[in-house]
Amino acid sequence: MKLRTCVSPSGFFKYGIHKPRFTVDNLRETDHIMTLGRCTDDTPCKNQENFPHDSIEENEADWIYEIPNAFPFRGTTYIARRWAEAKAENTDAIRLPSPSPVSLSETVKKWFDEKAEGIQHLEKVLHTMPEPLLLALATTSTDSNDLVSLAELSCEFIYSSDHTPIGLRYEKDTVGIPKPGVKNWALFEAVANNIHLPNVYKEVMVLRPGVQGDSEIVGEWKDNQHQSHIFEYLRRNSYIPWGHYAANMAHDAVRYRIEDLTSMDMSGLRHLYYQRTYVRLAKQLGVGNIPHGKTLSSQDLEALRLQIVDQLNLDKETKKTLFDCTLWGWNFGFDFAPSHYRLHASHQQIHQQFALVPESIPAWNDDDKDSSLVNEIPAYACGDLIENFVREYKRLYSKNFFDNYIKAVRSNKRMDGRKNRPDGLIVYEDKNVMLFVPKAQTSQWELQLMALKPVGNIIEADLEMRKSLNTGMYVAVTSLAAMGAQMITSIEFSKRFLLKDIDQRLMYSFLPKLPESPGAFSEAQLRWINGHYPEDFADVCRKNSQKILEKSDG
Repeated sequence: MKLRTCVSPSGFFKYGIHKPRFTVDNLRETDHIMTLGRCTDDTPCKNQENFPHDSIEENEADWIYEIPNAFPFRGTTYIARRWAEAKAENTDAIRLPSPSPVSLSETVKKWFDEKAEGIQHLEKVLHTMPEPLLLALATTSTDSNDLVSLAELSCEFIYSSDHTPIGLRYEKDTVGIPKPGVKNWALFEAVANNIHLPNVYKEVMVLRPGVQGDSEIVGEWKDNQHQSHIFEYLRRNSYIPWGHYAANMAHDAVRYRIEDLTSMDMSGLRHLYYQRTYVRLAKQLGVGNIPHGKTLSSQDLEALRLQIVDQLNLDKETKKTLFDCTLWGWNFGFDFAPSHYRLHASHQQIHQQFALVPESIPAWNDDDKDSSLVNEIPAYACGDLIENFVREYKRLYSKNFFDNYIKAVRSNKRMDGRKNRPDGLIVYEDKNVMLFVPKAQTSQWELQLMALKPVGNIIEADLEMRKSLNTGMYVAVTSLAAMGAQMITSIEFSKRFLLKDIDQRLMYSFLPKLPESPGAFSEAQLRWINGHYPEDFADVCRKNSQKILEKSDG
C-alpha cells in the first residue's frame, strides 16, 4: 500500500506479522552470580540464568501483529500474540476489577473498643497524616465518615442547626471579591470528586451553581419526568481560543458514575451542544429567529439547521463565516495521585465541552521581510487531518476511504484464524451510525462511532442522525463502564462546514485510560501496545450493549 493505513484499496484490512528469529552476540566480560534468596524448599535461588556463557539463539520469539491505524496520523498498533491468546481463551479477563472497600474509620475502630472513642481518634489521625496519605485516602476511601472528615479538613463549612452543611465559609481577597476558604485545594478537589462523599457535601463544595467561579450560565436543559437537569456554562477566558461552553449536570441531578447516566441525560448534554452551535452559526449568517431566555425544542433546532444549510449553499460571498468547524470533547472520570499528578479530568461530575473553530487566524512572522507574504494561517482542527488523508486516499486509489472502511469493518476476519470465536467488530448499529472496535486501537479499549451516511458534521446531521449519534454515544460509554472503565476521553473528528467536494464522515473516538497503561515512550511515538484481539473486545462490548439497550427499552 502506498499509504500507511490498514484499509486496503479493495476494502479489506491489511496488517503485518512479526515472527522474530535472531542471534545475539554475548559481549559481557564478567559474571556476577549472586544469591537472590531461598525457595520454599530452602534451596538457594540464584541468578545464573542472567549470565549465559555463549551467544543467544532465539529461534521462535513471540509473534507481534503490527496494524497501521486506519488513519496514518494516529500511528500503529502492536498486539502481542501471547497476551491476546490468553484473552481469547478467557474474554471475561477483559475487564477491570471493582475497587476494594477502603475505610480508615473502620480501621481506627478496630484499634479502640468504643465507637465514640474511635471517631475521636480518627480526627487525631487525620490531622497528623502527611498530605500524600490524605490524598490517597480521599481518592480511594469508600467510607462516607472518612470523606466527611477529610472534607472538613480541606475547607470550612457553614452548618444548619442539625449540622447539615448549607454553604462554605468565604473570605474576601485584597480587592474585596469573596473566595471560598479552602485550606487545601488538592485535598478539597480529591474528596469532592469521590462518589462516596454524601451528596449534600458534593453540592456545597462543587455542584451548586457559582461555587466553582463566576462563569455565566447561558443555557439549560431540564426534563422533570426523567429527573434530568443540565446547565450550560460559558468559559470566557478559555484555553480554547474564543472561549468554550461546558454542559454540566446540575446540582439536583448528580451523576458521578456512567452507571448513573441516563439516555435522557445524554440527549440533554448533546442538545446543548447542537443548540449552541446552531445558534452561533445562525447569528454569523444572519438567519433564523433566536428566542431569548428559552431552550429550543428538537424541532426548532432542526428548522434552524435547515436555514443554516440553505445559507451555506449560497454564493461564496454570502457563505463566508468566521467559524467553520466544531470542537467537542468529554473527559469522564477524576483521579489525583498522592504525588499531586492529576490523572484525568478536572472534575468527575459528568460534563461535555464544545466550541467553534475559525477557518484561519492572523499570522505573525519573526522575519519582518517575510511578514507581507504570510498574513494568515489555518486554525487547527483535528478533523482536518482526516480530510487531508481522505483526499490523498482518493487521489491514489480513486475510491472513497469511508466506503472502504465500512466494507472492511463488515467483512472483518480474525487475525488468529480461529473459527470458534466471533470475528465481528461491530458493537451496535442502526441505519444512521455504526459503533465498532477499530482494527488498530489507539487505546487498549478504544471504540469508534461513525456516520453511515455522508454526514461530516452536526450541521449536516438531521434530527434522526442526531438521535442515532446520541444513542451510539450512550451505548459506547455505558459498555465501557460495564467492564470497569472509570476514565474515558471522547473526541469528535468533524468536517469543515463549507467542504462539499469530499466524503468525510463524522466520527467519534472513545479512549479509556487503563490503570497499567498511562502512556510512555511507545505512546509518545504513536506506537500503541495491545494485549487482546479487537474481535474479542468487540464481543464483550456487544454483550454489554445488548443488556444496556434491553434495560433502556424496558
